[in-house]
Amino acid sequence: MNFLKKVKKIYKLDRKIVCLTAYSKPLAKILDEYCDIILVGDSVATAFYGMKSTKEINLDTMINHGISVSKSINKSILVFDMPYNTYRNLKEAKFNVKKVLRKTNSDAVKLESNGKNFYIISKLVKSGVNVMGHIGYTPQYKKSFSPQGFKSNDEKQLIDEAVKIEKAGAFAIVLECINFKLAKKITKILKIPTIGIGSSLYCNGQILVLDDLIGLSGFYPKFVKRYLNLNKIISNAIQKYKTDVIKKKFPKISNSYK
Repeated sequence: MNFLKKVKKIYKLDRKIVCLTAYSKPLAKILDEYCDIILVGDSVATAFYGMKSTKEINLDTMINHGISVSKSINKSILVFDMPYNTYRNLKEAKFNVKKVLRKTNSDAVKLESNGKNFYIISKLVKSGVNVMGHIGYTPQYKKSFSPQGFKSNDEKQLIDEAVKIEKAGAFAIVLECINFKLAKKITKILKIPTIGIGSSLYCNGQILVLDDLIGLSGFYPKFVKRYLNLNKIISNAIQKYKTDVIKKKFPKISNSYK
């Protein structure tokens, strides 16, 4: 299914859009059964590699994850999160986006807004690239975490950003950790879908980092709901394995070659 058919399908949904991150083929295969959009997120830096921030991940490393994830995608829209300092100007953006799309077969790329790069989004879209926007708390451009939309001038600025990203041609936009009243207002103003993370149920869809959702990352901010404690499940399995090895219960004859 090509991107146009995929995006038309989510536009016509009479339910919320379901989105999650994925960094590997096995997990992406599971997600593809349930998600409308799968994001190869730069959150791989902190969730997978233990880096201090998403700014530390480089493009080639993310491309490797994108290649892995793309092998399992059949029906979901695959979005590649462009990492820090890979789209500082139009020339750099075009070069890196072209490389990403060629190697990962992603349907689209996501760019965080710095309040200025609407021109880059517009030019990418005009060249045939599908772009997802991102406003609110933007980790690549904010020095520290803080919910957005609470200061006196925040509302006008965030609405303006959202509208400009839509006009630039983005097919959807992530609203991260935005005051729920403002997220609701932005969602009503825009014609493109809003995908919320920490921005309330008023958005058209929701996204979370999979590792947070399944209890593997150890990161549980207010906006995350942990649906599974995978850390505990893995720990129990390893403990059983250790016991079996020590007590010579593993491997059995059935686990050996005759």
